[in-house]
Amino acid sequence: MRTAFHHQLDALSHSIADICERSGTAMARATEALLSADIVLAETVISAHRDFITRSNQAETAAYNLLLLQAPVASDLRAVLSSLKNAADVYRMAALALHVADTVRLRHPSPAIPDDIKPHFAEMGRIAVDLSRSATEVVLSGNPDHAAKLAYDDDAMDELHRLAFTIVMDRQWSHTVTTAVDVTLLSRYYERFADHAVTVGQRVIFQATGSQVAVPRVGRNQSA
Repeated sequence: MRTAFHHQLDALSHSIADICERSGTAMARATEALLSADIVLAETVISAHRDFITRSNQAETAAYNLLLLQAPVASDLRAVLSSLKNAADVYRMAALALHVADTVRLRHPSPAIPDDIKPHFAEMGRIAVDLSRSATEVVLSGNPDHAAKLAYDDDAMDELHRLAFTIVMDRQWSHTVTTAVDVTLLSRYYERFADHAVTVGQRVIFQATGSQVAVPRVGRNQSA
């Protein structure tokens, strides 16, 4: 019975890791579409989102089945609960990539962001994809040390998110109010994408150690 349980749990972890990896791919494509105002690529991200819904529902069903049919306790229960919550987080990562692609479609044929801020979002996209890859690895490995590093890697994203507000509020801002709103929202999408990846890592730590103490966030306002 326990052997079957652990096989099913391992399959669930692989499913969640797969969604996480696909979310990173979606964000990479959405970022490329954002930077080049590529409506075809944006539509590809939008159309693919149906598959995320299906995969997420399947992962959640598998987790609930493990809870109901296997009645896990102690570390096994932590593993299933962590997986259930991680399934929701990696789906939200995909949903945030969808929001970026939706913005591209909304503003087409005009670009959603001006040329002078494109390097800013190129860097945010790079960090987001890197974090999704790291989260995928820790879901598969269950390594709490690697999971802890996600929080530190996220600091650069937080700094870029703060900088976006500084840019749009600067008196030298020469673009429209609509563009300022788009830039602010887009920055938030990337920042939240990164936060979900970090949360996945924190749950891996909880799963491995039983500790729910948050990983210290260097450079982050602890009250936020």
